[in-house]
Amino acid sequence: MNSNDVDKTIREYLLWLLKSGDAHMTLDDAVADFPMGQINVIFPNSTYSFWGALEHVRRTQADILDFIKNPNYQEREWPEDYWPEKGLLATEADWKKTLSGYRKDLNELMRIVSDPKTNLYEKIPHGTGQTILREILLVADHTAYQIGELATMRRVFGHWDISHP
Repeated sequence: MNSNDVDKTIREYLLWLLKSGDAHMTLDDAVADFPMGQINVIFPNSTYSFWGALEHVRRTQADILDFIKNPNYQEREWPEDYWPEKGLLATEADWKKTLSGYRKDLNELMRIVSDPKTNLYEKIPHGTGQTILREILLVADHTAYQIGELATMRRVFGHWDISHP
């Protein structure tokens, strides 16, 4: 396999991971037909709601996209910049805005990966050794984890029966 084939294979794999990869479902699958009356319900023994978890995924992905693209990137504060304010109640419009922002940023990340001019392995100049490859893997890993959280939360609250994937 030549280096062009390897690069193409890696890009295809990264796109697959961003779409859902081994999470076995997409974020859209995890929130499909979500009962809007429950977006602010907090998971037992937790501090965040369904919308809070969804907004956390969007904010984290947006931060990583900003880091990749923005030479003037400013590091955010953990955890306050990555989670909605405690007690903030979302509306259906907030839910839709969060999903729209997530999808827009995901498409931009996929565009970056798909562009053969993007050097996946070069260190990001304003970083501390990170590469675009590492950042894409971070997005995919974090999103997959949160999809699992959302799926578990939905089962606990009876949105899905036990046989739902």
